[in-house]
Amino acid sequence: MNHFNLLLTSSLVYLLITVICMTCSSSLSHEEECSALFQFKQSIIHQGDAACAASWFQTFHSWKTTSNASDANFDCCSWHGVECSNNHVYGHVVSLDLSESFLCGHINTTNTLFSLVHLQSLNLAMNYFDESQIPSEIAHLKQLKSLNLSHSGFSGQIPNEIAKLTQLSSLDLSGNPLKLHNPSLKNLTQNLIELEELHLSGVDISSSVPHFFSNFSSLRSIRLSNCSLSNEFPATILQLPKLKILDVAYNTNLTGSFPEFHNNSLLEYINLRETGFFGIVPESISNLHHLTYFRLTKCSFSGGIPSSLSNLTQLTILGLGYNKFTGFIPSLVSLSKLNSLELTGSKFEKGHLPNWLSKLTKLSSLYLYKTDINGEITPYLANLTKLSVLVMGTNSLTGHIPSWLFNLTQLTKLDLQQNQLQGPILSSFSNLKTLQYLHLGSNSFSGNVDLDMFLQLNKLETLGLGYNRISLTSTNNYTNTTLPKFKLLSLSTCNLKEFPAFLRFQNTLEVLFLDNNKINGMVPVWIWNNSKESLQVIDLSNNSITGFHQHPQILPWRRLQGFSIKNNQVRGELPIPPQTTVVYSASNNNLTGEIPPSICEVKSLKVLDLSSNNMSGTLPPCFGILSNSLLSIDLRQNNFHGMMMDLFMHGSQLKNIDLSENRFMGQLPRSLTNCTDLEVLSLGDNTFDDVFPFWLGTLAKLQVLILRSNKFYGPIQGSTTICSQFPKLRIIDLSHNGFRDQLRGNYFQNCNAMTSVYDGESSVLKSDMSFKYFNSSMPYTMTIIHKGVKTEYKKILTIYTAIDLSRNHFEGEIPLSLKDLIALEALNLSNNHFTGRVLSSFGYLKNLESLDLSRNELSGEIPQLLAQLNFLSIFNVSFNHLDGHIPQGQQFDTFENNSYEGNPGLCGKPLLKECQGLKLPRLPPTNNASESLFPSERIDWIIILCGIGSGLVVGVVIGNFLYTRYSYLFTKRKDRWVRPLRNTRRNQGVL
Repeated sequence: MNHFNLLLTSSLVYLLITVICMTCSSSLSHEEECSALFQFKQSIIHQGDAACAASWFQTFHSWKTTSNASDANFDCCSWHGVECSNNHVYGHVVSLDLSESFLCGHINTTNTLFSLVHLQSLNLAMNYFDESQIPSEIAHLKQLKSLNLSHSGFSGQIPNEIAKLTQLSSLDLSGNPLKLHNPSLKNLTQNLIELEELHLSGVDISSSVPHFFSNFSSLRSIRLSNCSLSNEFPATILQLPKLKILDVAYNTNLTGSFPEFHNNSLLEYINLRETGFFGIVPESISNLHHLTYFRLTKCSFSGGIPSSLSNLTQLTILGLGYNKFTGFIPSLVSLSKLNSLELTGSKFEKGHLPNWLSKLTKLSSLYLYKTDINGEITPYLANLTKLSVLVMGTNSLTGHIPSWLFNLTQLTKLDLQQNQLQGPILSSFSNLKTLQYLHLGSNSFSGNVDLDMFLQLNKLETLGLGYNRISLTSTNNYTNTTLPKFKLLSLSTCNLKEFPAFLRFQNTLEVLFLDNNKINGMVPVWIWNNSKESLQVIDLSNNSITGFHQHPQILPWRRLQGFSIKNNQVRGELPIPPQTTVVYSASNNNLTGEIPPSICEVKSLKVLDLSSNNMSGTLPPCFGILSNSLLSIDLRQNNFHGMMMDLFMHGSQLKNIDLSENRFMGQLPRSLTNCTDLEVLSLGDNTFDDVFPFWLGTLAKLQVLILRSNKFYGPIQGSTTICSQFPKLRIIDLSHNGFRDQLRGNYFQNCNAMTSVYDGESSVLKSDMSFKYFNSSMPYTMTIIHKGVKTEYKKILTIYTAIDLSRNHFEGEIPLSLKDLIALEALNLSNNHFTGRVLSSFGYLKNLESLDLSRNELSGEIPQLLAQLNFLSIFNVSFNHLDGHIPQGQQFDTFENNSYEGNPGLCGKPLLKECQGLKLPRLPPTNNASESLFPSERIDWIIILCGIGSGLVVGVVIGNFLYTRYSYLFTKRKDRWVRPLRNTRRNQGVL
């Protein structure tokens, strides 16, 4: 037994010694740790980059070694950024801080950095490791409490091994193109219960915020902005006892609301900008006594702005703009430390700026965009002498620019666009030497403006002068060294007659607007050479430009997103946009030639408008594939021929297709059914040869269908009602085809888009795209026959409704279901074979402006009820079989003879044929002559009956007597009261 105990004891001692030795062998000595650091230094030398090499030398100047590893001078604890344990010369390396050292190179799985197992803090932030992935070997650093790899170029998936670093109190991976999908945010953090700081801003997380964060009582700072977070944010996180910083901005799919705040909260920083947070801001917000930063910009908060905000006297940043707040902005005069105030979209009482604003003398940024303020610019803003940003655009400001404004010499941004300011643009702007952004566009400024005064502002990057009534003048004595480097330049409607000479020296432009000027001739060669690497948007539309010097086959700007040269006189072939282009508009020019197949390579293209040119040929075979990335394609009014493009694929984003006024032929491609977002389909004035495309009924969003002037034929087959197939149709034009059918009475049932009058603000059918500096909106256009005239609509308003079935072979009675379309504004059924009567129920279509029933086979009277159509300006029933009185009064007093010609039975104004008494039916013989003596009978019968009873002479005498006495009863017409003619409502379409 004693031998057994001795053996057992010996075995345990051996096992313990083995474990200790294994532990010792896995831990490096001091010299080995220094050697590992030195190898790490060698791995991040970047021989090819002089800037990196210089930074590397400066950072590692103190990192020296000798050939003798036992030399006392080999002490890495004294190296820059290195800290050892217990401040001992030969202690273990526990901290490495090489942040903001501009290091370049790669970090891979074999890097010796991960052998420093005693590291408790690792900070490599603000470097560039060439998109290295975070190696899984980081799990070896089990003692890490702080890991900061932010803004260092790491990419790829965050490794699951970080979840094993359970001692972490601070994790910062923000500012890298990283993903956190597998593991997820939940899986990565659920065991990191010691976390105090979690900073992952810019990482693609694409998940919810875990609810268990509410149990992490040590959390002091959460920064998760721009992480594609979704679902509801746990409100209880905002009640964590130690939480000071919460930043979840720029997560548009993240919702949430505020809890009630306790008096002991330590919150200092709340940033919810551009999230889906909603609800009210509670009055208990005043309990956040430490709050210095509070930004709710572009959320969905509602209710009133709480007056208790005035108790947050430590606030330096306050952003409340772009919400749904109601009521007026309360006084914030007590917030004397405010540095930035953003109130965009909120309202001041009576539309005037309150005088308490002048007391906020520490303000450097004031954003009052779209706050409905009016009147002149308030003089007491002159007290805000520290202002560097003043934004008051899109209001109703009037008067001149006040002279005191030029005393705000610290201004870097001044935005007064879209107001009603007037007068001259003063040369005093040249005093604002620090200006970087100046926008005075869309006002009523007038007079000559010397462009040179702005060219003296060397820091100016954005200049907006467009859409005023000014004329720009300038000299041509410029050099590249004396000019500011513009990024955005808007000189629209400035009466320019040529390209400004200073543009020759601009190589950093990102946005250039020269539209709506008087520039003529050729685009100069130097335009192609400028800003090749930076230009994103250029608009030369509405000038008299005839072409390009050294016509480029491909536009030279490598980052171009928007290009418009529409409404000019450009000749020649189409230049191809670069592959980054989103909007390309060259309509209303004299372009010729075919569409080159290389345009199909522009996969980013969303809007293509080549309408109203002289282009020809067939569409490239690849064009159908290109159309799957497009939102809008407009090729109308050209000479294209052949088959329409096919190969529309599932997932197509197309909303607008306009191929009208070309020479396309054949059948419609059935792949159009894949364009499930299509709103406008305009194929008029071609030679398509097909039956009615009822199979398009799968396009539930289709609002405008124009098939005018083609070779469509046959009955309109399919469902018994057209709107059961096309529920959102508002504009239907099938005119001038070969359709033949008897339309059932319920044919226009369920046309919900035409059965209710829209009472709200009308919108425009359009494509919306976002660019860096602005949102681009491209309205769809259409051409229809309106009030008998071929009319081009520059915009299609959502309140406009019309039906045109003219010039076909429709027959039978007019469908009774038309009476329900009370929103209808234009109805044309002319040149068909409709029979029966004119529907009296048309009189209930109160919005009707145009009604054309001419050249049919209608009979009976024109219903008097139609006289109550107050907006009717076009009425045509000519060449039918109508008879009886023409209605009188209101709009009917304005229609001329040609509205009624070809109906010999009609009488009354405006025709010369007067209406006599109504023709009586033939009466049976009677012996009682007095039964026929009624005022409603013709006088001829009275004379005849009297002559029979009394003889010819007596009959004549008595007949004349009766005629004289009673004739007024038979021939006198009652005068009608005619109301003054009301003005015809303006057509809602913008012409």
